Amino acid sequence: MTVRTVGIDAMAFHGPAHYLDMADLAVARGVDPAKYIEGLGQMAMAVPTPCEDTVSLAIAAGDKALARFEIDPSEIGMLAVGTETGVDHSKPVATYVHEHLGLATNCRSVETKHACLGGSAGLTAAMDWIATGRARGRKALVIAADIARYGLHTPGEPTQGAGAIALVVSERPRLLEYNPDIYGDYTRQVMDFWRPLYSRYAFTDGHYSIACYLEALAGAWADAASKPNAARQVPIAGLDACFYHVPFVKMAKKAHRRHWEAEFGRTLSMDDAALLEQVAASFAERVSPWLELNATVGNIYTGSLFLALMDYLRKVEEAREGRTVSVFAYGSGCGASLLFARVARGAATQGHRLDPRQDLSLRRRLDVAEYEAIMRASESADANNGQALDPSTWRLGAGVYYLGTQEHMRQYGQYDR
Repeated sequence: MTVRTVGIDAMAFHGPAHYLDMADLAVARGVDPAKYIEGLGQMAMAVPTPCEDTVSLAIAAGDKALARFEIDPSEIGMLAVGTETGVDHSKPVATYVHEHLGLATNCRSVETKHACLGGSAGLTAAMDWIATGRARGRKALVIAADIARYGLHTPGEPTQGAGAIALVVSERPRLLEYNPDIYGDYTRQVMDFWRPLYSRYAFTDGHYSIACYLEALAGAWADAASKPNAARQVPIAGLDACFYHVPFVKMAKKAHRRHWEAEFGRTLSMDDAALLEQVAASFAERVSPWLELNATVGNIYTGSLFLALMDYLRKVEEAREGRTVSVFAYGSGCGASLLFARVARGAATQGHRLDPRQDLSLRRRLDVAEYEAIMRASESADANNGQALDPSTWRLGAGVYYLGTQEHMRQYGQYDR
């Protein structure tokens, strides 16, 4: 049996307990704060302690999604964790999450990887699993979890962040219904961003990576536009909102311009003043309003796209129900996907369940010295048979945390403050 309606039924975000204000970092680095705040569009970035790793973030996000949308763990038949900061070259993050969430033993569990495309890859796999009828009425839990870390005093330092977004995928979605017929894909081998097996930190060619991102967007759009009936459904003018991968907030502005150029078949220059004004107005209407969470959390790799989508869905009014949005995911290396979806009827009644602002308001603001101490401590957190990690050291609340590695095995435990 083929299922025609598939989409996002539930959503939740979980991030670290601490953050760093970008103005504080700028002053400490001898940089004009405007370079980070206006140049990148970032106001703050989440800072994970040594006890908060990809696994613990994913567990917390998954637990929130199930609890806040009243979904029993027994309803989950597939678990996919998309990440580019996994904790093992073989063992998937999903197995740890599966255990701590109490999912059934006949639940399919995988880790999906393609840099920042990993979360979207898990989502499309989950949708296909449901659409083909193999889910047999069950739901899928997809979690995009990552820690973007570049190190102290590096060019990438102001584009760090951490967090996890959990999505429950269902054939009766309460938030967003995906269009199964109109989609675009793009893949090409490039070396714009990569992390060798021997390196803790990624290597990147920043300007080249932006160029690859924009080329992939144009390629994915062209593929989507080639599908039957696409001409009636993909034009920007008919979209209520456009969502893009957001490694830093200002990247979304570059992406929307390229999206517009791809659709209208021309590259804009400074001589196209009137057209540039149209693009700017479109950005202000369809993209900019949904970037608040990204600006206060920072880069979370696979989850950055969904953070923008969450910002939109938490604000959705009844008048927007039934409207179409575009969802573009990019992963370095590179791969991209462009999907289209419709806001589900009744979505406006669900905003209180997924709004993360209360959780974000509880975060503790670090000074730069505290931030640097956490970064240095994280360097040795994975040392085998190292000192056991104690969540109280970092003033963490109750939850499941990483406690260190013993006999080459990662240790996790419930901490009750």
